[in-house]
Amino acid sequence: MPPRAYWKGTLKLSLVSCPVVLYPATTAAEKTRFHMINRETGNRLKQQMVDSETGDVVESDQKGRGYELRKGKYVEIEPEELEAVQIESNHTIDIESFVPSDEIDQRYLDHPYYIAPDGKAAIDAFAVIRDAMKDQERVALAKIVLTNREHVMAIEPLGKGLLGTTLRYPYELRDEDQFFDDIKSPKITRDMVELAGHILHTKAAHFDPSKFKDQYETALKALVKRKASGKTIELPEPEERPSNVVSLMDALKQSLRGRGGGRPSAKSHGRRTTGRGRAAKKVHRSTARQRKAG
Repeated sequence: MPPRAYWKGTLKLSLVSCPVVLYPATTAAEKTRFHMINRETGNRLKQQMVDSETGDVVESDQKGRGYELRKGKYVEIEPEELEAVQIESNHTIDIESFVPSDEIDQRYLDHPYYIAPDGKAAIDAFAVIRDAMKDQERVALAKIVLTNREHVMAIEPLGKGLLGTTLRYPYELRDEDQFFDDIKSPKITRDMVELAGHILHTKAAHFDPSKFKDQYETALKALVKRKASGKTIELPEPEERPSNVVSLMDALKQSLRGRGGGRPSAKSHGRRTTGRGRAAKKVHRSTARQRKAG
């Protein structure tokens, strides 16, 4: 039985529409969380809003929202003024276009949701939209209103249903140039690149999230269980940091030895030997044998 739907509405593609429901695709319910408590009483603490200048506790009926115009200067925005600019949801996911999936910059991906048909009557139309998207191998871009804000949502087939991921707006992304402009372009030898490429080759794998292990979360659960049972918690000895490697080339070579790999061969990481090249090698070997026999 799926959890309660986060959102209900209609998925619309031109004149074709069907009732759908949205479920959050992620959850933090399993993460270990801590509460602030009073050490003396063991009771949980609650937070209070305090005036930053006077230090007085502010009651709920005195709280308001303000936008900071400049340091310490705010313009107060009333609740009814916010309502004037809020977008009223029409409970529709309106597909506007379809784009190739590889054109979507991964930085824009925000929150994922599962989209499922709402009721048996919606299954046929839902399946038509889903299967048409599978055939086209494109991602739908649609508009949806969630929590009084309009979002762009990327929708793609996922198993029997659809995956809808809200996208960030351009103003929410930082320009990479301000972080990358100062990165120098040193001269790297071809040998170093080939060695690094061979290390990458030895670590090649397929994406398998079942292998992801949250070691910190596991350690937290063990710590809480041990402490709750009355056992003491022993601090681990600090690990010694490895000494700095003399050079980048040494580090690459040591990495290869650690992985049990040898130096990459020209056959595996260089250009492939052509048929003409292979024939030339055979002639060379045959001539060499004749000379040796003579």
